[in-house]
Amino acid sequence: MFEPYIQFFHNSSVQLTLKFLYYTSFVWVPGILVFILSELWIAYKRAKFFTAQSYLLLEIKVPRDMFKSPRAMELFLNNLYQTGGEATWYDKYWKGQVRPSFSLEIVSIDGGVHFFIWSRKGYRNLLESNLYSQFPGIEVYEVSDYTLPVSYDPATVGLWGTEFKLNKPDSYPIRTYIDYGMDKDPKEEYKVDPITPLIEFLGSLKKGQQAWIQIVLRAHKAEDKDPKTGKMVDLRWEKGAKVEIKKIFDEIKDKEEDGKTIKGRLPTDGEKEIISALERSVSKPGFDVGMRVIFTAPKDIFDANYIGGLIGGLTHFNSNTLNGFKPDRATGARVKYPWQFIKIKGVDFEKQRMLDAYKRRAYFYNEFKRPYFILNTEELATIYHFPGGVAGTPTFVRIASKKAEAPSNLPQ
Repeated sequence: MFEPYIQFFHNSSVQLTLKFLYYTSFVWVPGILVFILSELWIAYKRAKFFTAQSYLLLEIKVPRDMFKSPRAMELFLNNLYQTGGEATWYDKYWKGQVRPSFSLEIVSIDGGVHFFIWSRKGYRNLLESNLYSQFPGIEVYEVSDYTLPVSYDPATVGLWGTEFKLNKPDSYPIRTYIDYGMDKDPKEEYKVDPITPLIEFLGSLKKGQQAWIQIVLRAHKAEDKDPKTGKMVDLRWEKGAKVEIKKIFDEIKDKEEDGKTIKGRLPTDGEKEIISALERSVSKPGFDVGMRVIFTAPKDIFDANYIGGLIGGLTHFNSNTLNGFKPDRATGARVKYPWQFIKIKGVDFEKQRMLDAYKRRAYFYNEFKRPYFILNTEELATIYHFPGGVAGTPTFVRIASKKAEAPSNLPQ
Protein backbone atom coordinates (compact mmCIF):
# COMPACT_ATOMS: atom_id res chain seq x y z
CA MET A 1 0.00 0.00 0.00
CA PHE A 2 2.75 2.43 0.96
CA GLU A 3 5.31 1.06 -1.49
CA PRO A 4 4.81 3.84 -4.15
CA TYR A 5 5.35 6.53 -1.51
CA ILE A 6 8.47 4.84 -0.16
CA GLN A 7 9.89 4.57 -3.67
CA PHE A 8 9.09 8.23 -4.33
CA PHE A 9 11.07 9.45 -1.33
CA HIS A 10 13.95 7.07 -2.13
CA ASN A 11 14.31 8.69 -5.54
CA SER A 12 17.67 10.49 -5.72
CA SER A 13 16.19 13.63 -7.33
CA VAL A 14 13.55 13.93 -4.61
CA GLN A 15 16.13 13.45 -1.87
CA LEU A 16 18.37 16.09 -3.47
CA THR A 17 15.45 18.54 -3.63
CA LEU A 18 14.53 17.92 0.01
CA LYS A 19 18.12 18.47 1.11
CA PHE A 20 18.27 21.72 -0.86
CA LEU A 21 15.04 22.95 0.76
CA TYR A 22 16.33 21.98 4.20
CA TYR A 23 19.69 23.73 3.91
CA THR A 24 18.15 26.88 2.36
CA SER A 25 15.19 27.04 4.75
CA PHE A 26 16.83 29.94 6.62
CA VAL A 27 16.20 32.00 3.46
CA TRP A 28 12.72 31.04 2.26
CA VAL A 29 10.97 30.18 5.55
CA PRO A 30 11.32 33.72 6.98
CA GLY A 31 10.14 35.13 3.64
CA ILE A 32 6.98 33.03 3.73
CA LEU A 33 6.35 33.96 7.36
CA VAL A 34 6.78 37.66 6.62
CA PHE A 35 4.30 37.39 3.73
CA ILE A 36 1.72 35.56 5.86
CA LEU A 37 2.11 37.96 8.77
CA SER A 38 1.85 41.00 6.51
CA GLU A 39 -1.40 39.66 5.02
CA LEU A 40 -2.78 38.99 8.49
CA TRP A 41 -1.72 42.46 9.63
CA ILE A 42 -3.47 44.18 6.71
CA ALA A 43 -6.63 42.10 7.26
CA TYR A 44 -6.57 42.99 10.98
CA LYS A 45 -6.10 46.72 10.37
CA ARG A 46 -8.84 46.77 7.73
CA ALA A 47 -11.24 44.92 10.02
CA LYS A 48 -10.44 47.45 12.76
CA PHE A 49 -11.03 50.32 10.32
CA PHE A 50 -14.39 48.90 9.17
CA THR A 51 -15.49 48.39 12.79
CA ALA A 52 -14.73 52.03 13.60
CA GLN A 53 -17.00 53.31 10.83
CA SER A 54 -20.66 54.21 11.20
CA TYR A 55 -23.04 53.27 8.41
CA LEU A 56 -26.55 54.20 7.38
CA LEU A 57 -29.24 52.97 5.03
CA LEU A 58 -31.29 55.53 3.09
CA GLU A 59 -34.63 54.74 1.46
CA ILE A 60 -35.69 56.83 -1.51
CA LYS A 61 -39.39 57.30 -2.24
CA VAL A 62 -40.32 58.82 -5.59
CA PRO A 63 -43.52 60.64 -6.61
CA ARG A 64 -46.01 59.19 -9.06
CA ASP A 65 -45.10 61.82 -11.65
CA MET A 66 -41.37 61.01 -11.79
CA PHE A 67 -40.39 61.76 -15.39
CA LYS A 68 -36.60 61.89 -15.05
CA SER A 69 -34.55 59.72 -17.40
CA PRO A 70 -31.71 57.49 -16.14
CA ARG A 71 -29.40 60.34 -17.21
CA ALA A 72 -30.28 62.04 -13.91
CA MET A 73 -29.19 58.92 -12.01
CA GLU A 74 -25.94 58.87 -14.00
CA LEU A 75 -25.20 62.44 -12.91
CA PHE A 76 -25.89 61.40 -9.31
CA LEU A 77 -23.59 58.38 -9.59
CA ASN A 78 -20.74 60.59 -10.81
CA ASN A 79 -20.58 61.95 -7.25
CA LEU A 80 -19.98 58.47 -5.82
CA TYR A 81 -16.60 58.31 -7.56
CA GLN A 82 -14.65 58.82 -4.33
CA THR A 83 -11.00 57.73 -4.25
CA GLY A 84 -9.87 59.32 -0.99
CA GLY A 85 -8.64 57.54 2.12
CA GLU A 86 -5.88 55.35 0.70
CA ALA A 87 -3.53 57.80 -0.99
CA THR A 88 -0.38 56.75 0.85
CA TRP A 89 1.30 53.55 1.98
CA TYR A 90 0.71 54.66 5.58
CA ASP A 91 -3.04 55.01 4.96
CA LYS A 92 -3.43 51.63 3.27
CA TYR A 93 -1.11 49.34 5.17
CA TRP A 94 -0.63 50.89 8.59
CA LYS A 95 -4.05 52.44 9.21
CA GLY A 96 -5.96 49.91 7.09
CA GLN A 97 -7.97 52.60 5.30
CA VAL A 98 -9.77 51.88 2.04
CA ARG A 99 -11.63 54.09 -0.40
CA PRO A 100 -15.34 54.26 0.35
CA SER A 101 -17.80 51.78 -1.07
CA PHE A 102 -21.54 52.19 -1.56
CA SER A 103 -24.38 49.74 -2.03
CA LEU A 104 -27.31 50.37 -4.37
CA GLU A 105 -30.20 48.06 -3.48
CA ILE A 106 -33.58 47.21 -5.00
CA VAL A 107 -35.66 45.15 -2.59
CA SER A 108 -39.04 43.46 -2.56
CA ILE A 109 -40.53 42.73 0.85
CA ASP A 110 -43.97 41.07 0.72
CA GLY A 111 -44.23 42.38 -2.85
CA GLY A 112 -43.55 46.00 -1.87
CA VAL A 113 -40.66 47.39 -3.97
CA HIS A 114 -38.13 49.70 -2.30
CA PHE A 115 -34.96 51.55 -3.37
CA PHE A 116 -32.11 51.86 -0.85
CA ILE A 117 -28.59 53.29 -0.77
CA TRP A 118 -26.12 52.15 1.92
CA SER A 119 -22.95 54.07 2.78
CA ARG A 120 -20.76 55.44 5.54
CA LYS A 121 -22.57 58.07 7.60
CA GLY A 122 -20.05 60.71 6.62
CA TYR A 123 -21.41 60.69 3.06
CA ARG A 124 -25.02 61.37 4.01
CA ASN A 125 -24.97 65.06 3.01
CA LEU A 126 -23.31 64.20 -0.31
CA LEU A 127 -25.95 61.58 -1.08
CA GLU A 128 -28.98 63.61 -0.01
CA SER A 129 -27.97 66.89 -1.65
CA ASN A 130 -27.23 65.23 -4.97
CA LEU A 131 -30.39 63.12 -4.88
CA TYR A 132 -32.56 66.16 -4.22
CA SER A 133 -30.79 68.18 -6.91
CA GLN A 134 -31.37 65.54 -9.58
CA PHE A 135 -34.80 64.30 -8.44
CA PRO A 136 -36.96 67.16 -7.12
CA GLY A 137 -39.99 65.86 -5.26
CA ILE A 138 -38.41 62.69 -3.86
CA GLU A 139 -38.24 61.91 -0.16
CA VAL A 140 -35.16 60.41 1.49
CA TYR A 141 -35.32 58.70 4.88
CA GLU A 142 -32.77 56.99 7.07
CA VAL A 143 -34.30 53.60 7.88
CA SER A 144 -33.39 50.53 9.88
CA ASP A 145 -31.63 47.76 8.00
CA TYR A 146 -34.21 45.41 6.48
CA THR A 147 -31.68 42.53 6.52
CA LEU A 148 -31.18 42.43 10.29
CA PRO A 149 -34.43 40.61 11.20
CA VAL A 150 -33.64 37.88 8.65
CA SER A 151 -31.72 34.83 9.85
CA TYR A 152 -31.12 31.50 8.22
CA ASP A 153 -32.51 28.39 9.89
CA PRO A 154 -32.48 25.48 7.40
CA ALA A 155 -35.32 23.81 9.27
CA THR A 156 -37.78 26.67 8.78
CA VAL A 157 -36.32 29.11 6.20
CA GLY A 158 -35.68 28.68 2.50
CA LEU A 159 -32.86 30.77 1.07
CA TRP A 160 -31.20 31.02 -2.32
CA GLY A 161 -28.59 33.48 -3.52
CA THR A 162 -26.09 34.06 -6.29
CA GLU A 163 -23.47 36.50 -7.46
CA PHE A 164 -23.06 37.70 -11.04
CA LYS A 165 -20.23 38.14 -13.49
CA LEU A 166 -19.91 39.49 -17.03
CA ASN A 167 -20.02 37.39 -20.21
CA LYS A 168 -17.15 39.31 -21.83
CA PRO A 169 -14.18 41.51 -20.76
CA ASP A 170 -15.04 44.51 -18.60
CA SER A 171 -14.51 47.08 -21.35
CA TYR A 172 -17.51 45.70 -23.28
CA PRO A 173 -20.62 47.54 -22.00
CA ILE A 174 -24.04 46.05 -21.36
CA ARG A 175 -27.05 47.41 -23.25
CA THR A 176 -27.71 50.80 -21.63
CA TYR A 177 -30.54 53.28 -21.39
CA ILE A 178 -28.99 55.22 -24.29
CA ASP A 179 -29.44 52.16 -26.50
CA TYR A 180 -33.13 52.20 -25.49
CA GLY A 181 -33.43 55.87 -26.48
CA MET A 182 -34.12 57.01 -22.91
CA ASP A 183 -31.47 59.74 -23.09
CA LYS A 184 -33.84 61.70 -25.34
CA ASP A 185 -36.57 61.95 -22.66
CA PRO A 186 -39.49 60.66 -24.75
CA LYS A 187 -43.04 61.10 -23.53
CA GLU A 188 -43.88 58.77 -20.69
CA GLU A 189 -46.27 56.63 -22.75
CA TYR A 190 -43.53 56.04 -25.35
CA LYS A 191 -40.75 55.08 -22.95
CA VAL A 192 -39.15 51.64 -23.17
CA ASP A 193 -37.61 51.35 -19.72
CA PRO A 194 -35.43 48.21 -19.33
CA ILE A 195 -35.88 48.20 -15.55
CA THR A 196 -39.68 47.85 -15.76
CA PRO A 197 -39.76 44.02 -16.12
CA LEU A 198 -37.59 43.70 -13.01
CA ILE A 199 -39.84 46.04 -10.99
CA GLU A 200 -42.95 44.17 -12.18
CA PHE A 201 -41.43 40.85 -11.15
CA LEU A 202 -40.42 42.13 -7.71
CA GLY A 203 -43.95 43.44 -7.24
CA SER A 204 -45.37 39.96 -7.84
CA LEU A 205 -43.88 38.43 -4.67
CA LYS A 206 -46.31 37.19 -2.03
CA LYS A 207 -46.55 38.04 1.64
CA GLY A 208 -43.62 36.53 3.54
CA GLN A 209 -41.35 36.39 0.50
CA GLN A 210 -38.34 38.68 0.06
CA ALA A 211 -36.03 39.33 -2.91
CA TRP A 212 -32.92 41.46 -2.47
CA ILE A 213 -30.70 42.88 -5.21
CA GLN A 214 -27.42 44.40 -4.10
CA ILE A 215 -24.90 46.34 -6.23
CA VAL A 216 -21.77 47.06 -4.16
CA LEU A 217 -19.44 49.55 -5.81
CA ARG A 218 -16.28 51.56 -5.29
CA ALA A 219 -14.34 53.92 -7.57
CA HIS A 220 -12.20 51.99 -10.05
CA LYS A 221 -8.50 52.83 -10.00
CA ALA A 222 -5.52 51.75 -12.06
CA GLU A 223 -4.08 48.84 -10.05
CA ASP A 224 -1.78 47.14 -12.58
CA LYS A 225 1.94 47.83 -12.78
CA ASP A 226 3.44 48.41 -16.20
CA PRO A 227 6.40 45.98 -16.41
CA LYS A 228 8.38 48.47 -18.54
CA THR A 229 7.82 51.77 -16.73
CA GLY A 230 6.79 50.55 -13.28
CA LYS A 231 3.88 53.03 -13.30
CA MET A 232 0.32 52.11 -12.41
CA VAL A 233 -1.83 51.53 -15.49
CA ASP A 234 -5.35 50.28 -16.10
CA LEU A 235 -4.71 47.16 -18.16
CA ARG A 236 -8.07 45.65 -17.36
CA TRP A 237 -10.42 48.42 -18.47
CA GLU A 238 -9.00 51.43 -20.34
CA LYS A 239 -6.13 49.51 -21.94
CA GLY A 240 -8.46 46.53 -22.30
CA ALA A 241 -10.76 48.55 -24.55
CA LYS A 242 -7.84 49.53 -26.77
CA VAL A 243 -6.80 45.88 -27.03
CA GLU A 244 -10.32 44.83 -28.08
CA ILE A 245 -10.52 47.62 -30.68
CA LYS A 246 -7.11 46.62 -32.02
CA LYS A 247 -8.33 43.03 -32.44
CA ILE A 248 -11.13 44.27 -34.69
CA PHE A 249 -8.81 46.38 -36.83
CA ASP A 250 -6.28 43.53 -37.05
CA GLU A 251 -9.07 41.33 -38.38
CA ILE A 252 -10.04 43.70 -41.21
CA LYS A 253 -6.68 45.20 -42.24
CA ASP A 254 -4.44 43.99 -45.11
CA LYS A 255 -2.70 40.67 -44.40
CA GLU A 256 0.32 38.86 -45.77
CA GLU A 257 -0.18 35.14 -46.46
CA ASP A 258 2.22 32.96 -48.48
CA GLY A 259 3.93 36.06 -49.85
CA LYS A 260 0.65 37.49 -51.12
CA THR A 261 -1.20 40.53 -49.86
CA ILE A 262 -4.82 39.90 -48.97
CA LYS A 263 -6.74 43.13 -49.22
CA GLY A 264 -8.50 44.26 -46.10
CA ARG A 265 -12.10 45.39 -45.81
CA LEU A 266 -14.14 48.11 -44.19
CA PRO A 267 -15.65 47.39 -40.76
CA THR A 268 -19.20 46.11 -40.76
CA ASP A 269 -22.02 48.01 -39.07
CA GLY A 270 -21.80 45.60 -36.15
CA GLU A 271 -18.05 46.15 -35.76
CA LYS A 272 -18.55 49.92 -35.92
CA GLU A 273 -21.17 49.62 -33.18
CA ILE A 274 -18.78 47.61 -30.99
CA ILE A 275 -15.91 50.08 -31.50
CA SER A 276 -18.20 53.02 -30.68
CA ALA A 277 -19.55 51.24 -27.58
CA LEU A 278 -16.05 50.42 -26.31
CA GLU A 279 -14.85 53.99 -26.76
CA ARG A 280 -17.96 55.39 -25.04
CA SER A 281 -17.70 52.87 -22.22
CA VAL A 282 -14.22 53.86 -21.02
CA SER A 283 -14.85 57.58 -21.54
CA LYS A 284 -17.01 57.66 -18.39
CA PRO A 285 -16.07 57.06 -14.72
CA GLY A 286 -15.78 53.36 -13.93
CA PHE A 287 -16.60 51.49 -10.73
CA ASP A 288 -15.51 48.14 -9.34
CA VAL A 289 -18.78 46.30 -8.91
CA GLY A 290 -20.00 43.24 -7.06
CA MET A 291 -23.60 42.20 -7.64
CA ARG A 292 -25.51 39.58 -5.67
CA VAL A 293 -29.14 38.63 -5.15
CA ILE A 294 -30.95 36.70 -2.43
CA PHE A 295 -34.43 35.19 -2.38
CA THR A 296 -35.76 34.03 0.98
CA ALA A 297 -39.06 32.99 2.53
CA PRO A 298 -40.41 30.59 5.15
CA LYS A 299 -40.09 27.05 3.82
CA ASP A 300 -43.81 26.54 3.39
CA ILE A 301 -44.06 29.44 0.91
CA PHE A 302 -40.54 29.31 -0.58
CA ASP A 303 -41.11 28.95 -4.32
CA ALA A 304 -38.03 28.16 -6.43
CA ASN A 305 -39.90 29.29 -9.55
CA TYR A 306 -39.19 32.87 -8.51
CA ILE A 307 -35.45 32.30 -8.91
CA GLY A 308 -35.70 32.25 -12.70
CA GLY A 309 -37.61 35.54 -12.67
CA LEU A 310 -34.98 37.15 -10.46
CA ILE A 311 -32.14 36.09 -12.74
CA GLY A 312 -34.13 37.03 -15.84
CA GLY A 313 -34.78 40.51 -14.46
CA LEU A 314 -31.03 41.18 -14.52
CA THR A 315 -30.03 39.27 -17.64
CA HIS A 316 -32.70 41.38 -19.38
CA PHE A 317 -29.94 44.02 -19.74
CA ASN A 318 -27.75 41.64 -21.77
CA SER A 319 -26.65 42.40 -25.33
CA ASN A 320 -25.78 39.66 -27.83
CA THR A 321 -23.05 41.73 -29.49
CA LEU A 322 -21.71 43.52 -26.40
CA ASN A 323 -21.89 42.33 -22.78
CA GLY A 324 -24.25 40.93 -20.20
CA PHE A 325 -24.64 39.32 -16.79
CA LYS A 326 -24.70 35.67 -15.83
CA PRO A 327 -24.85 33.92 -12.45
CA ASP A 328 -21.39 33.20 -11.08
CA ARG A 329 -22.13 30.99 -8.12
CA ALA A 330 -25.24 29.94 -6.29
CA THR A 331 -25.36 30.20 -2.48
CA GLY A 332 -21.59 30.30 -2.17
CA ALA A 333 -20.60 27.36 -4.40
CA ARG A 334 -16.90 27.07 -5.24
CA VAL A 335 -15.80 29.14 -2.26
CA LYS A 336 -12.86 27.58 -0.45
CA TYR A 337 -12.51 28.26 3.24
CA PRO A 338 -11.44 26.08 6.20
CA TRP A 339 -14.84 24.92 7.41
CA GLN A 340 -16.19 24.09 3.94
CA PHE A 341 -15.34 20.43 4.45
CA ILE A 342 -17.01 20.18 7.87
CA LYS A 343 -20.36 18.43 7.52
CA ILE A 344 -22.91 19.23 10.21
CA LYS A 345 -26.42 17.96 9.73
CA GLY A 346 -28.90 20.75 9.12
CA VAL A 347 -26.22 23.45 8.63
CA ASP A 348 -25.43 25.02 5.26
CA PHE A 349 -22.32 27.18 5.66
CA GLU A 350 -22.50 28.40 2.07
CA LYS A 351 -25.94 29.96 2.42
CA GLN A 352 -25.03 31.46 5.78
CA ARG A 353 -21.90 32.97 4.27
CA MET A 354 -23.87 34.50 1.39
CA LEU A 355 -26.33 36.05 3.85
CA ASP A 356 -23.53 37.39 6.07
CA ALA A 357 -21.74 38.96 3.08
CA TYR A 358 -24.96 40.64 1.95
CA LYS A 359 -25.67 42.04 5.42
CA ARG A 360 -22.14 43.44 5.69
CA ARG A 361 -22.26 44.87 2.13
CA ALA A 362 -18.84 43.23 1.80
CA TYR A 363 -17.22 42.33 -1.50
CA PHE A 364 -13.71 43.71 -1.93
CA TYR A 365 -11.75 42.90 1.24
CA ASN A 366 -10.76 40.29 3.80
CA GLU A 367 -12.72 37.06 4.15
CA PHE A 368 -15.55 38.23 1.87
CA LYS A 369 -13.30 39.26 -1.00
CA ARG A 370 -14.75 38.16 -4.34
CA PRO A 371 -13.87 38.69 -8.04
CA TYR A 372 -15.45 41.94 -9.18
CA PHE A 373 -16.21 43.43 -12.59
CA ILE A 374 -16.21 47.02 -13.88
CA LEU A 375 -19.21 49.10 -14.95
CA ASN A 376 -19.32 52.78 -15.83
CA THR A 377 -21.89 55.31 -14.62
CA GLU A 378 -24.05 54.83 -17.71
CA GLU A 379 -24.32 51.08 -17.12
CA LEU A 380 -25.00 51.50 -13.40
CA ALA A 381 -27.71 54.07 -14.08
CA THR A 382 -29.35 51.57 -16.42
CA ILE A 383 -29.68 48.81 -13.84
CA TYR A 384 -30.40 51.16 -10.90
CA HIS A 385 -32.72 54.11 -11.53
CA PHE A 386 -36.16 55.21 -10.43
CA PRO A 387 -38.85 54.16 -12.94
CA GLY A 388 -41.39 56.70 -14.11
CA GLY A 389 -45.09 56.28 -14.59
CA VAL A 390 -44.42 53.64 -17.26
CA ALA A 391 -43.89 51.22 -14.34
CA GLY A 392 -47.45 50.70 -13.14
CA THR A 393 -46.56 48.20 -10.41
CA PRO A 394 -49.17 48.87 -7.68
CA THR A 395 -46.86 47.67 -4.90
CA PHE A 396 -43.99 49.99 -5.90
CA VAL A 397 -43.69 52.32 -2.88
CA ARG A 398 -44.27 55.88 -4.14
CA ILE A 399 -45.15 59.22 -2.59
CA ALA A 400 -48.92 59.67 -2.73
CA SER A 401 -48.75 63.35 -3.71
CA LYS A 402 -46.14 65.83 -4.83
CA LYS A 403 -45.03 68.47 -2.37
CA ALA A 404 -45.43 72.14 -3.30
CA GLU A 405 -43.76 75.15 -1.76
CA ALA A 406 -45.88 77.56 0.27
CA PRO A 407 -46.95 80.80 -1.47
CA SER A 408 -44.57 83.68 -0.92
CA ASN A 409 -47.40 86.15 0.01
CA LEU A 410 -48.66 84.37 3.12
CA PRO A 411 -49.28 86.76 6.05
CA GLN A 412 -46.53 86.83 8.67
